[in-house]
Amino acid sequence: MKAKGIYVSPHEFVSFAEATQRQRLSDHIATRDRSPDFTALGMYLPNPDPILKKQGRDVSVYADLRGDAHVGGCVRRRKGAVVRMEWRVQRERASARMAKLAESVLQGLDMRRLVREVMDAPLFGWNPLEVIWSPAGDGPIVPRDVLAKPMTWFHFDSEAQLRFRSREQPLHGEAVAARKFLVPAQDASYANPYGFADLSMCFWPTVFKRGGLKFWVTFTEKFGTPWLVGKTPRGTPPAEQDKLLDQLEAMVQDAVAVIPDDASVDIVESGGKTASAALYEQLLMFCRSEVAIALLGQNQTTEASANRASATAGLQVSDELRDADARLVEAAINQLLRWVVDLNEGEAAPSPKFELYEQAEVDKAQAERDEVLVKAGAKLTRAYFMKTYNLDEEDIDQTAPAVEGTPAVSTAFAEGGAAAQARDAIDNLVDTEMGDWEQMAEPLVAPLQAAINEAVAKGESAGELLTQLTTLLPAMEPTALTNALTRAAFTARLGAAAGLTVDQDEAGQ
Repeated sequence: MKAKGIYVSPHEFVSFAEATQRQRLSDHIATRDRSPDFTALGMYLPNPDPILKKQGRDVSVYADLRGDAHVGGCVRRRKGAVVRMEWRVQRERASARMAKLAESVLQGLDMRRLVREVMDAPLFGWNPLEVIWSPAGDGPIVPRDVLAKPMTWFHFDSEAQLRFRSREQPLHGEAVAARKFLVPAQDASYANPYGFADLSMCFWPTVFKRGGLKFWVTFTEKFGTPWLVGKTPRGTPPAEQDKLLDQLEAMVQDAVAVIPDDASVDIVESGGKTASAALYEQLLMFCRSEVAIALLGQNQTTEASANRASATAGLQVSDELRDADARLVEAAINQLLRWVVDLNEGEAAPSPKFELYEQAEVDKAQAERDEVLVKAGAKLTRAYFMKTYNLDEEDIDQTAPAVEGTPAVSTAFAEGGAAAQARDAIDNLVDTEMGDWEQMAEPLVAPLQAAINEAVAKGESAGELLTQLTTLLPAMEPTALTNALTRAAFTARLGAAAGLTVDQDEAGQ
């Protein structure tokens, strides 16, 4: 049977079967709606977190963990490491207008609150933030606020698209508008758009710690208080024994009791229970360490037994975790800036970049770079120093220090004005004269260079060469060089006089 197909070139025939096979290579074959383990019947994608699946609950179970003192302390420390970082907007390839607009947008938002809310994403896996845009008008379209909304109000559909579980659509949910919700997620993937929640690693250690603490308190109440043993004569009626028991129970509270004269009370101390009490303490400390490792990446800075070396190594791990959290925050805010550019300049326009940085480290590197540039001759403006080093107007003295024997020079002279223009013209004139010297000195140097080359070729000594100088001098023509030196000297005197006059005029003003 003849194969059906088409000639794509004079020498290449492609059958229809091959074309179909090539088309399938670009298709998405492994999808959720065709997978055997998708159990949500296409309505929504459940959170695959193993803790939540076994507990049959939502992410509110992780919110309860923050009530634990150790978990809450580690959460505050992890968030605080990112919140205390400085931020700035890098222009990159964006227009100057968009860079200024982006910076004004972020300055108008509560950045500390925004960073804290984005930082809930590593703890719970993800966190939806709704963007409230300004109404369209004559001015640019910018976000007026960004608010985190409860995660239990949202879920993802089979296409990993965010949906709002409204009262009208509580099961399947409503589709949300484009550029309306930021959804930062930690380690989100195709299989799990909800991300990985670090608090899931704290669930069982916190549960066991709470249970161990309960038993430890019971153990302490049982064996930490001395026992009172009442002794009565044999044959004492049960009613009398119960009465004595009530009196001993009251004695534990009031340390006062009245007993018959033929009865006695002994105080018995519990002994040999220290090892049993240490087991509860070890369980609690182990659970504390597990929580610290889950949230901070180490337990060296939270345990009293850590030494200086181990604590220093632990801080390095914390810095790496902080940088990863900072990149997650940057990605969310950069997505917001991308939307701002899309709505005001178009989707093809480049966007500025938001960046978090450590203030001390950047200042040191920046200062060293600025020092090298100044030594190389670069003139850095006052506005540059104020912006780069976060200085105020009153932090910079506008009056330059006067050098002894010279009049004071105002900052206007350094930044521009008539004086700078005059000196620039004089410098250009001097540079022009300097460039002509080599050509003017050529008639003087050529006879001497020829005599040196000839002496070297003949093997003559330096003394013999010196004796020939008297014959070379008449052949040299110094007129051009003399005229050039005269003009250069006159230019220098003129420049000094003009610069001094301008300086005196500006100093008088």
